[in-house]
Amino acid sequence: MNKVGLVEVVHETLGGTKTAAEGVVDTIIETIVKSLKKGEEVSIAGLGIFSVKARAARTARNPKTGEAVQVAATNVPKFRAAKALKDAVK
Repeated sequence: MNKVGLVEVVHETLGGTKTAAEGVVDTIIETIVKSLKKGEEVSIAGLGIFSVKARAARTARNPKTGEAVQVAATNVPKFRAAKALKDAVK
């Protein structure tokens, strides 16, 4: 399943145009991304929690040369699945 598949499911479920269904999917994705950029968690019951985690700076190694490389600190997206989702995919 990808974005096109999600749009198709929304279109079949809600009716209307595919453009409107794509707008719904885009709005959901944009809202989640905007909230994460602000540092907020997004909790969707039965699905899980989207959040942002700070990853500390670290020293890594270039696999080709073996040279030590400094990797800067960064924020990474994180998803924690809800119990209902975990149980559904067992």
